[in-house]
Amino acid sequence: MAQGTGNIASVLFGGIPATGAIARTAANVKNGGRTPIAGITHSLVLLLVLAFLMPYAALIPMPTISAILVQVAYNMSGWRNFGHLCKTASKGAVATLLITFGLTVAVGLVAAIAVGMTITIVLFLKMLSEETEVRGWQYYCDQNSEVTHLRELPKSVRVYEINGPMFFGMTDRITDISVKSFTKYLIIRMRGVPSLDSTGMNALENLYSYCRSNGVNLIFSHVNEQPMKTMRHAGFVDLVGEEHFCASIDDAIAHARQLLGEEEAGREA
Repeated sequence: MAQGTGNIASVLFGGIPATGAIARTAANVKNGGRTPIAGITHSLVLLLVLAFLMPYAALIPMPTISAILVQVAYNMSGWRNFGHLCKTASKGAVATLLITFGLTVAVGLVAAIAVGMTITIVLFLKMLSEETEVRGWQYYCDQNSEVTHLRELPKSVRVYEINGPMFFGMTDRITDISVKSFTKYLIIRMRGVPSLDSTGMNALENLYSYCRSNGVNLIFSHVNEQPMKTMRHAGFVDLVGEEHFCASIDDAIAHARQLLGEEEAGREA
């Protein structure tokens, strides 16, 4: 606010609007300035120089001013941190650092920050997509199965567990979900899904269509608050059926068993 007000006042007297200067901020911080008092003191000193000391300031040799700027630039550079990051950070982080650094020197700080932030966002989304996994439970009868603690399931019930946020970077993983010819109920366990966006919602709708075409009923287990809200807003809960959303995996398995029992009773009748 102070800088904006100063720029407005400056042009009224033929001045040129200026942006913030990292160099002066870095010099303040390096010398112990931590509060707005440092900026106020800086502005008062500049006002004093402009109003009363300009003839004397003009006598300061340029090499002296250059030496001061070189010292400030050295203090700002953080070359030790730069070298440490290049040795220890991931390849993506190092590439982002070098690109941002190069653009700062060759183009300017504003362009460098914009490009650096864009690259960082892309890398972050890639990392999230890699963290998300879709894993199917194994049956006791599966060959080479090392899992012995899973609940015993009816052969016609299949369980897949999704862990991680569901967004556009991982929707292709939903296509890994498959059903057998004897599968009647597919349970999707979502206790590890903290968030769901519209692209992930579309992937679930495609999964529902896939299940319908194969005569399989979808059951969801432990859907968290944000994904559930998104599903309701999209009408997905009404499409699947409120009764097919269970609070836990045990409830979902019990629900599938109940539906199987009702089907068998109907066939016998």
